[in-house]
Amino acid sequence: MKHQDLLNRMTLAEKAAFLSGKNMWQTRDFPRLGIPSVFCSDGPHGIRKQAGAGDHLGLNASLPATCFPTAATVANSWDEKLGEELGNALGEEAAAQRVHVLLGPGLNIKRSPLCGRNFEYFSEDPYLSGKMAASYIRGIQNQGVYACPKHFAVNSQELRRMAMDAVVDERTLREIYLTGFEIAVKEGGAKAIMTSYNEVNGIYANENKHLLQDILRKEWGFEGIVITDWGASNSHTAGVAAGSNLEMPSPGLDSAREILRVVKEKRLTEEEVDACVDELLDAVLTLTKQAKEKQHNIEKEKHHKLARRAAEESAVLLKNEDHFLPLKPGLKVAFIGDFVSEPRYQGAGSSMVNPIYLDTMEQILSMTEAEAETVPGSMPETMKQPLGAYGIQLVGINRGYQRNGDADAMLKKEALDLAAMADAVVYCFGLNEISESEGMDRSHMRIPQNQIELLEAIAQVNPNIAGVISAGAAVEMPWARCLKAILYGGLSGQAGAGAILNLLTGKVNPSGKLSETYPIKYEDTPAFRYYPSVQRTAEYREGIYVGYRYYQTAGIKVQYPFGYGLSYTDFAYSDLKVDQYGVEFTVTNIGKRDGAEIAQLYAGKSPADAEKKFCSGSDRKTEDFVQKGIFRPARELKGFVKVFLKEGESSRIKLPFDDKTFRYWNVKTGRWEQEGGNWNIMVGASAEDIRLEASIELPETNTELPYQREELPSYFSGRIQQVKKEEFEKLLGRKAPDRKWGGELGINDAVCQMYYAKSRLARLAYQMLTRKKRKSEEKGMPDLNILFIYNMPFRGIAKMTNGMVSMEMVQGMVTAVNGHLFRGVKQMLKGYFANARANKQYEAKLSRKEMR
Repeated sequence: MKHQDLLNRMTLAEKAAFLSGKNMWQTRDFPRLGIPSVFCSDGPHGIRKQAGAGDHLGLNASLPATCFPTAATVANSWDEKLGEELGNALGEEAAAQRVHVLLGPGLNIKRSPLCGRNFEYFSEDPYLSGKMAASYIRGIQNQGVYACPKHFAVNSQELRRMAMDAVVDERTLREIYLTGFEIAVKEGGAKAIMTSYNEVNGIYANENKHLLQDILRKEWGFEGIVITDWGASNSHTAGVAAGSNLEMPSPGLDSAREILRVVKEKRLTEEEVDACVDELLDAVLTLTKQAKEKQHNIEKEKHHKLARRAAEESAVLLKNEDHFLPLKPGLKVAFIGDFVSEPRYQGAGSSMVNPIYLDTMEQILSMTEAEAETVPGSMPETMKQPLGAYGIQLVGINRGYQRNGDADAMLKKEALDLAAMADAVVYCFGLNEISESEGMDRSHMRIPQNQIELLEAIAQVNPNIAGVISAGAAVEMPWARCLKAILYGGLSGQAGAGAILNLLTGKVNPSGKLSETYPIKYEDTPAFRYYPSVQRTAEYREGIYVGYRYYQTAGIKVQYPFGYGLSYTDFAYSDLKVDQYGVEFTVTNIGKRDGAEIAQLYAGKSPADAEKKFCSGSDRKTEDFVQKGIFRPARELKGFVKVFLKEGESSRIKLPFDDKTFRYWNVKTGRWEQEGGNWNIMVGASAEDIRLEASIELPETNTELPYQREELPSYFSGRIQQVKKEEFEKLLGRKAPDRKWGGELGINDAVCQMYYAKSRLARLAYQMLTRKKRKSEEKGMPDLNILFIYNMPFRGIAKMTNGMVSMEMVQGMVTAVNGHLFRGVKQMLKGYFANARANKQYEAKLSRKEMR
C-alpha cells in the first residue's frame, strides 16, 4: 500500500465513508487526518462546474467556460495534436475553476445512429475513438487534472440505461467495445475511469470483476481510480470487491453502513476495503498537491480562437457540385434558417456548457466595419469580423422555420421571397434540441419535416443552395439532391458560426472526414432489428459488424462512407511500400489550394485467401477449409494521419503496424491471436476510396480455432441483420438470458416500468410522468430532470438523495408499487426513522477529533 501509515490511522468507519461522495461533486474529506476533498465536474467539451450547491441531478446553471466542439465533431478532424491542444485547454480551465477530476472524454461506440448521446462520443470505430480519447487525456492530465474516460463499458443506448443488460459475446466486447478504452488507458495514461450504468452480461459494470480486475487492472495495467457514473452503483460492497473506488454522487452513509455490515459478516475483507481506499487516497493527495503547484487563469480569447480552429478542422464537406463552394466574391447571398440566429452548438444533458462567448452568423454578418471598431474589448477579436471581410454581399437573413418543428406559413413565405432575390442561398438546418439528448434516444434519423419542406420549396425558386448541417450524429439525406453543396458542421461549439463562415467563403479549406458512416436509411444499419432493446436485455446480435465493418463486408450502399470528406483541393496517393513493420506512401496536393488530407490505413484478409479457405469445390473436404477460417470484416482501420500540404507539395508518410493491426480475440484460447495467411493492406481517402493496395504474408499464432462456419453462417457472410437466437447463442457460447418486463417489479427496475405496477397509484404516477415527458418533447426542449427520473431504477432514489433515502426505504417503495400499499408505507416510515437515526450516529462518530 502506498499510504499504509494513513490507512493505519483511519478507522474502518472512516474508510467505508471515504468510498462514497460527500455531496453532488466532491469526495469526503477528513480534517483530523489531513485528507482533503477533491472536486469532480462534467467536461467532455467544456467545464460544467455548478456555481452554487449542486442540485440532486447536477443539471442547474454552471460557471461560464469555453464550449468547444463536441467529441463527435472533433473526431471528424482525425487530428490527435488538435485533441491534445483541446485537452490542455480543458485541463487549464478545470484547474482555474479548482476542478480536480474532469468527467470525460466519452468514447462509447456508436452502435446505432439513434443513441441520444452520440454527440458526446467520438466514432463507430474503436481505434479512432481510442486515439482521439488518448490525445484529450494527455492534454487534460498535463495540467495536473485527472481525466475520467467514460462510460466503461458497452453503454450504447439511453433508453432505460440504468436498468438494462448488454448481452455481448467476448470477441465483440474486446474488439469493438473495449479497444478504445484500452488505448485510452495504455496510450493516454488515464488516471481515472467511469463505469457505466448498465449490466454487462448480467453483472453491473461497476461490480463486474471481469471488466474491472481481469481486463482493466491486470491486462491493461491500470493503476488509477474507478468512479461510478452518477447513481450507477447497485451494490456498493460488490463494487468495492471488484475494485471500484468511489461511489458518486452521495448516497449518504447507508452505503458506508453496508460496508461495515458486510465486513463484519466476513463477506468482504478489510484488506479489500484498504486496497480501494489506498488508491483513492493516492488520487486525492496527488490531485490536491498538483492543484497547489499549478495555478491557471482562463485565457478566454485564446481558447475561443482554439474552439474556432477546432470547428474549422472538424467540419466535413460532403458535397460540392460544380465547385459551388467556396462562395465567389461579390455573390449576393441569402442566409436562411433558425440556426443562423440561434446556433445549435452542443447537445443536451450533463455535458451542457454555459459558454463564455457565443458566435452567431447573424451577429457576424450584420456587423459593419464601423461597428467592428466600436465593439467592446470583452469580445474576442475573432468575433469582430464585419461582412466585408468575407467578400460576399448579404441579401438578408431569415429564420425560415420554427425550431420546434411547427409549420409557419409566414416565415416560409418570407424565406422564399428572400431566396428569390439572391444569387445563392446558405441554408442552415439540422437536428433540434429534442433530437439529441442524454436520457433519450432518437426514434428516427430524419431532420424535422418543416425544415425539409422549406428546403424543397427554396430549391424551386433558387437552385443555388449550400446546406450547412448542425447535428451530432448521422441523418438520412433523401433531400440531398436539392443542394449543390453540403457542409456538415456538427455541433461546433461557441465559435462554430465564425468557423462555418470562414469555410463557406474559402478563408479556410475544409479538411474534416466522417468518423461515422452515413447510411441511406435507418433500416440499412446493422443493429436495426436489435436496437434499442425493448426488454430488460439488449442483445448485440450484430457482433463485430458495427458501422463500416458491416457496410463494407455485406456490400451495403451508403450515403457517405466512414472516413469520407471533400476539400477545395485534390490529393494523389502513390508509391506504396509494405513490410513487416508498417507502410510507406506518398501523398501529393495536386490541386490549386493549400489543404490538409487525412490518409487512412486499413487491413483485411485477402479475398483470394478467403476463397481458398471457403471453397466447397476443392478436392479436400469443406470442413478442412472451414477450420482455418476466422470471420472478420472486409477491412478495419489500423492507422491514420492528417497532413497539411501546400499547392503542389508532396509528403512521404510512414504508418507503423502496432499490436492491434492484425489481432483478433480467440474465445477458445482466451487471448489475442493472429490469423496467418495473405493480408490485404489498403491505404485510401475513406473506407470506400482505397487508392493503394498491397499484400503481406503473415504467420499463424492460432493454437485452436474458435468457430465452425456452418454454425455461424450470418457472421461468416457479414449479413447479420436477421441473426436468429440459436445462432447468436452459438456466438455467445451460452444461452441468451430471457429477461422480460412484467410481473413484480424490483429495486433494479426503472421508474418507467411502473407501467406494469400492480398499484393503481403507481400506474397513475407513471402516467403523470409520461405526460410531462411528452409535453417537454412537444415543446422541442428535453426536460432533463424528467428524463433522468423516467429511466432511473428505484435503487437510484437511494443513491441520488444525499442520504435522505435508504435502501430499506426503497424496498418499501417497491413493496407499495407491487400492490402492498400499507405494508410498503410502513416499511418506508420505519426505514426513514432508522436511517435518520443511523446517519446522525455515524456523522457524530466521524466528527470526533479523536476516533477509537
